[in-house]
Amino acid sequence: MAENGEEKLLAVARHIAKTLGHNESMADDVLQIFSTFDGRFSREKLSEGQPGEDGSTVTALERALNSLDSQISRFVAADQPIWADPADSAAFLDAIDELVNITREWSHVANEKPVGVCLARADEMLQQAMFRVEEEFRSLMERGAESFAVNSHRLDSDEEVEGDDDYDGDQIPVAQPLTDYDLIIDALPSATINDLHEMAKRMLAAGFGKSCSHVYSACRREFLEESVSRLGLKKRSIEEVHKMPWQELEDEIERWIKSANVALRILFPSERRLCDRVFFGFSSAADLSFMEVCRGSTIQILNFADAIAIGSRSPERLFKVLDVFETMRDLMGEFESVFSDQFCLVLRNEAVTIWKRLGEAVRGIFMELENLIRRDPAKAAVPGGGLHPITRYVMNYLRAACRSRQTLEQVFEESNGVPSKDSTLLTVQMSWIMELLESNLEVKSKVYKDPALCYLFLMNNGRYIVQKVKDGDLGSLLGEDWIRKHNAKVRQYHSSYQRSAWNKMLGLLKVDNTAAGMNGLGKNMKEKLKQFNVQFDETCKVHSTWVVFDEQLREELRISLARLLLPAYGNFIGRFQNLGDLGKGKNADKYIKYGVEDIDAHINELFKGSTTARK
Repeated sequence: MAENGEEKLLAVARHIAKTLGHNESMADDVLQIFSTFDGRFSREKLSEGQPGEDGSTVTALERALNSLDSQISRFVAADQPIWADPADSAAFLDAIDELVNITREWSHVANEKPVGVCLARADEMLQQAMFRVEEEFRSLMERGAESFAVNSHRLDSDEEVEGDDDYDGDQIPVAQPLTDYDLIIDALPSATINDLHEMAKRMLAAGFGKSCSHVYSACRREFLEESVSRLGLKKRSIEEVHKMPWQELEDEIERWIKSANVALRILFPSERRLCDRVFFGFSSAADLSFMEVCRGSTIQILNFADAIAIGSRSPERLFKVLDVFETMRDLMGEFESVFSDQFCLVLRNEAVTIWKRLGEAVRGIFMELENLIRRDPAKAAVPGGGLHPITRYVMNYLRAACRSRQTLEQVFEESNGVPSKDSTLLTVQMSWIMELLESNLEVKSKVYKDPALCYLFLMNNGRYIVQKVKDGDLGSLLGEDWIRKHNAKVRQYHSSYQRSAWNKMLGLLKVDNTAAGMNGLGKNMKEKLKQFNVQFDETCKVHSTWVVFDEQLREELRISLARLLLPAYGNFIGRFQNLGDLGKGKNADKYIKYGVEDIDAHINELFKGSTTARK
């Protein structure tokens, strides 16, 4: 052992002499100084084993290699893990370091045959050592990951899994919901990370960096993909996503959102930190290894988002597509920070591309909504002139969409449209949809043969539209001016209905002062009363089956009709009753079928609608 120590000391002295001496003469001078300082550094001993100009002996090199071969072979052939004993692992690494140093020290004379033979042997020894280091590296990675998985398969819950006694090991447990993503997981024990770093350092120094990165990536990739699976996200192709029933896909989107957040905010940053610690000092190896670890899981997450982006643009999918868009938008910062190196550039760019594609999908869904409104048939009339299903659908749809107003503003601002001076692109889009809806309703109103019912239909639907706009974010988007204009439209429909349905009847209540004499006037008024009674009966019978869905509008209509009819009717029958015997007693009862109170009562029965019309 002492002999081995002296050899090492002499080797150090030789190395110093070579380092300080810029030429052979200077190196000789340094050696001379060493020999006068300590007897062990005699010129004979220091020169022993040094290759000379004539290719002299390499005895010292062979002796050193024999010693190292003995040590390394013992470790390489060991049945037990070397890193189970810290002393063994330290000795093994020391032997590797010494072998590497010797190889470097003699590499400048490798072209001399005896030295070349020794260095070839040293290279073979190093290769065998690296194979064993790689094996130990893999074993340590797997053992560390297993111990971590047992303690942390529920990333965010300390609660015990119900029915643990009956737990089936083949089933993958699903993580509970997370509310706080501000945490980093130590994926391996600190001591294990230090050991892995020491191994990685030797493998990279020996030129085995790719093998080291491959082993590391394979182990961590498997762990990461299993972690994502435990979050409830299954691997699916884009075609499989498109074939899923919508209800199942909605649930899958919810799982995807949670999985993407956990992956980008916890799992990937944790893997980044682990990579940087294991490959500390070797940034390129760390970046490559991290990309290989995360690529599969990242592609899985991005592929699902892409499947949603290029899938069906049916209007009912808007809100879930918005959820996916918002998730991608909110995670762009994580994509930028976690995948910041050159190896991850393609993943980062793909994330941006898919996020923009989701924005295109949202805009496409609004185009499909426009087509749905245009294509909605105008064949069947809504009973009683009530609210049309397309009105209810579109207005509730737009109100719900406006809850995501900020996101929609962003989506439409990223399109190529040009906003007007006072409006955003989203305002322009919403205004256009409203215009399409109103045009569609105008066409549908023509289905009614009775003009009064046509106006009542437009009044009903117009009032519903205005109320839905006023009561939500849609109102602030379209503005007060839009609301005022459409309120005026509803009042116009009201006037048109009243004029169409009641003006003719109102004309019957005008007294014809040109009639000749009392008898002529009485005869004229009797005829008008007969006609009024018939028309009033028929109108009340029909209009009582019509529907006005809005209680306030219904009351406004009744009050308006009462103010229109009651004074005219009261005045008319008053004049009739003042025509002497003709307007009194049984003669009056024969023609005056209704009192003023009766007219008012009948008006208050209007617009209640039949059972069908009220639906």
